[in-house]
This record gives sequence, C-alpha cells and structure tokens, in this order.
Amino acid sequence: MRPLLLSLLVVLIQFMAVSAVGTLTCLNRPSPCFHRVVKCPKECPDPKPRNPKAKACYLDCKSPKCEAVCRGRKPSCNGIGAGCYDPRFIGGDGIVFYFHGRKDESFALVSDPRLQINARFIGLRPEGRTRDFTWIQALGVLFESHAFTVEAIKAKEWDDAVDHFKFSYDEQYFFVPEGHLSVWKSPDNKLTVERTASRNSVMITIDGIAEVALNAVPVDKEDDKIHKYQIPSDDSFAHLEAQFRFSGLSPNVEGVLGQTYQPNFENRAKPGVAMPVVGGEDKYQTSSLLSPNCKLCLFGAVEEN
Repeated sequence: MRPLLLSLLVVLIQFMAVSAVGTLTCLNRPSPCFHRVVKCPKECPDPKPRNPKAKACYLDCKSPKCEAVCRGRKPSCNGIGAGCYDPRFIGGDGIVFYFHGRKDESFALVSDPRLQINARFIGLRPEGRTRDFTWIQALGVLFESHAFTVEAIKAKEWDDAVDHFKFSYDEQYFFVPEGHLSVWKSPDNKLTVERTASRNSVMITIDGIAEVALNAVPVDKEDDKIHKYQIPSDDSFAHLEAQFRFSGLSPNVEGVLGQTYQPNFENRAKPGVAMPVVGGEDKYQTSSLLSPNCKLCLFGAVEEN
C-alpha cells in the first residue's frame, strides 16, 4: 500500500472503535484502551443491533476502565445530557432543570471554541399565562467550518408511518433513506447521520466532538390534557427529544446545557422544587439557528492551554 494511502487510512480510523462479533477495539493511540480487545456483555453483543429496540455494545475509548457497556441508541430523557418535553434538561452534573426560552427564537444550548449547538423553539401561550410553553423544534450545529441542521417538520396530524426529519449540511439539504441502520455521511466524513429506527429516530455523530441521539415526536393528547397546553387541532407541535454526549469540552464551556459541564458549575436549580427553572435567555439567545453569537458564546475563540 502506498504511504499516502496508508496515512489516510490511519487518519480515518484513528478515533474509531473497531468491532468484531461480540468485541470492540479502540484504535485511538492516546486511549488507555488502545489496541485492547474488549468483550461485549452477553446482554448486548452487537454494537449496532438489527433490532432497533435492543441495547447496543458501547466502549468509551477515553474511559480508564476499558469496559464495554450496554446502552440504548435512542435518547433517554432521564439520562445525563437530555433535553426533552417542555424543555426539561438533565445537566452534566445530573441535576434536572427547565429552560423555557421563547417561541420562535433560538438559544445556544452548548457553546465552546470547537462546537456550538443552538436550538430553535416553537411554542404557544394560552390566554392568561405569563410565559410561553416551548419545545425544541430544530438544532443548528457549528463545528470547524461546517454547519449542520436537523429539524422536526411541522405536521397537522402526526403519523408514525411518515418520517418527520429534515437535514442540511453546509446549506445543502440531504435525505437519509428510511430504514433502521440506514446511514448518510458528509463528503469529508466529519459527520454521520444513522437511523436508529425505520423513521423518526437518528444518531448524529460529529467525529471526535459529540454524539446526539434524537427522536422526532408530537405533543401527545395525554400531555396536552395534563399540562393544559391547549394544543390547536391543526398542529401536532412536532419537536425533538435529544440526548447529548460530548468529547473534550473545554472547562469554560457555556450554553443553557453546556454550562452544567463546567468543572466548578453551581446549578441554580432549587432542590425540592417540582419544576426548577433556570434562566439565561438574555445570555444565550442567538439571532438565528446557525448564529455563533450570543453574550456568552465561545465558538471560534482561541482555546486556553
């Protein structure tokens, strides 16, 4: 093999965990697991099970334990890094909090020198309420010189047999074929979108930076009744359920969710309160879904050593 081709191959696999049947191996040289063959638990022998409801074998190449574990490939709304419902977040510190934002506006969920993730909110304000009910309708991701968006398409009536995602990469819309494990990769292999169900569930992987599990869902009738949202009959309020996992965030990371990953972060959510609300609309509002600018945004800044 020619030296140039060999070098390119090494770059492509440097941060990958290579899988055989029932095993995983990290090929990331700085990893404590480098070249160690790790056996998958018998409960989840496959990193990409063909059953979308089955848990997958996962090996964190940065973990000192070098131990494969079972985990779901769809977002867990009760797991760390989750953003679901009327947005209910679980921070990097494991504490639950709510951030309501404002309908038809965008806010930075995570802002770091190498990564920014914004969310656009949809919502409504029934008569007599002092704030909007809001949900995350779209995500805008900035990394390196790239921009990626994913949104839940508006639907008058929700239909599980229809896919409700819309994707773009560097201002070009693209389509991911329906079907569990169907994959789309960016031309530079920096970003991967993989379906984790036939429709309405995907895993977004940004090489060496982040992983986002997403569901597209409606506001269901039971939640509407319990919370008195007063969802109109001509809109199912399609939105996203998300769970984020990050690799190598800086200690100064900002954003509605990102700030909770700071090593010394003190969560302002009051313990014992049924719905602890954390503000920050003024600090994290952006002018658009793909704008890197807010009062505390860091994207593109030079990282401190």
